[in-house]
Amino acid sequence: MEKSSIKVTKDPVRRHRQHEILIALIKQQDDLELMDSEGPSFDFNVRHGTDPAKWMDRNRRVLLKYQSLVNTSITLDAMLDSEALQSD
Repeated sequence: MEKSSIKVTKDPVRRHRQHEILIALIKQQDDLELMDSEGPSFDFNVRHGTDPAKWMDRNRRVLLKYQSLVNTSITLDAMLDSEALQSD
């Protein structure tokens, strides 16, 4: 059997806490965009078609924003966990 390289949090309480932190971070965002699921048209005869490079760049920026929020929620959870251990 091959082990997965993805580290999954096995503690359901911690996973739930990280999820709650992520939701709180998302709610704080004023202009959080969603990824554009409609791909660009590669019909070069259309004058006002979406530029594929701009479409990919925009979706990349949106994805990086979400990844940043997830990483922040994990970091904040770890800090909360660390504070709890220090106070014990």
